[in-house]
Amino acid sequence: MIKKVAILATSGFEESELRSPKEYLEKEGFTAHIVSLKKGSIKSWNLKDWGKDYPVDFTLNEVTSKDYDALVLPGCAINPDKLRTEENAMTFVKGFFNEKKPVAAFAEGTHILINAEVVKGRQVTSDLSTKRDLVNAGAIWKDQEVVVDKGLVTGQTIKDLPTFNKRMVEEIKGKMYS
Repeated sequence: MIKKVAILATSGFEESELRSPKEYLEKEGFTAHIVSLKKGSIKSWNLKDWGKDYPVDFTLNEVTSKDYDALVLPGCAINPDKLRTEENAMTFVKGFFNEKKPVAAFAEGTHILINAEVVKGRQVTSDLSTKRDLVNAGAIWKDQEVVVDKGLVTGQTIKDLPTFNKRMVEEIKGKMYS
């Protein structure tokens, strides 16, 4: 059975933090859908300026966590700030935790987890700008490229994407239980 993975993003996501996991998932035989707030396309941020547009497969009004086997949350400052104030996005994210499905959040994407109130007592990593917010929300922050804690995979910087992708897929396949 092919596993389906939702990538929750909106305009302002870091391009490599969506593109790299999506390509890796598809190379591994998974179906990866971009889920967003509105139909059409979303615009990436490419390090220092706007990047390419990516087509949205489904909106949050069209799918639920029950439709997927796992969730990916790319970062950048703009993307998580928009998503974490949307109640339907928080409901979507919480669904994966309630259903005990793997969730992979990269860098600032961990901000979404804070507002979804799912980090308390969990070991995580993130970019340094998000560290204090995670700690204040009760997370146990680790200065590591990737941290895995009971199905939650978190990554730190763009150079860590290869390790993040590998660990994310291991969790989705059910081979790792940290």
